[in-house]
Amino acid sequence: MSTLVKLCGLMRPQDVEAANRARPDMVGFILSKGFRRSIKPRRAIELIERLDENIAVVGVFVNEPIYNVTRFTHTFDFDGYDAARTILVQLHGDEDNAYIDELRHAMAYPGWWGISIIKAFTVRTAEDVARACASTADYVLLDNGQGTGETFDWSLVRNVDRPFVLAGGLGPHNVAAAIEAVHPWAVDMSSGIETNGVKDPNKMLAAVAAVRGAR
Repeated sequence: MSTLVKLCGLMRPQDVEAANRARPDMVGFILSKGFRRSIKPRRAIELIERLDENIAVVGVFVNEPIYNVTRFTHTFDFDGYDAARTILVQLHGDEDNAYIDELRHAMAYPGWWGISIIKAFTVRTAEDVARACASTADYVLLDNGQGTGETFDWSLVRNVDRPFVLAGGLGPHNVAAAIEAVHPWAVDMSSGIETNGVKDPNKMLAAVAAVRGAR
């Protein structure tokens, strides 16, 4: 199965336009306050309206009340939105399995389709990997930390036996090597597709092409 590609931290209409040209599998919007790439949920909805419907949307949240997460996800059940749009939730804080289970229950109601949950973990040791593997999330994201833009020791995740997203310091220059090394379910790039702190359309195109060409 080919590795999927997620481009994260989109903030501007031109970022979405570049994503539409690059055609990643997923794009992410950071919807919690206090981070350099944070945007308000209403702004995210406006940007998503410009996004190709075949590109999945990932709402990224950090230690948010469950209501704040479901208020965003339930937006897509309103008339005017195509139910074919794939929505995922990424949790990038201290959310535990109890939170994940409660969120999954809150997002399930009659007429609503399933939303996958990604839980992010900082990886420093084999124990961190074991903790990630015990998560009840649908997928886990393995990273060097919140937005550090640095890689970690990929050898720690070579034997992970569940679908995972590889993140941290990835870009057009090294994403193919990362895929060949650990065969993740998906890769996630943000700072590696930026120039001077903003999304670079050429790097976005090159990053997606590198993933598509990886073995």
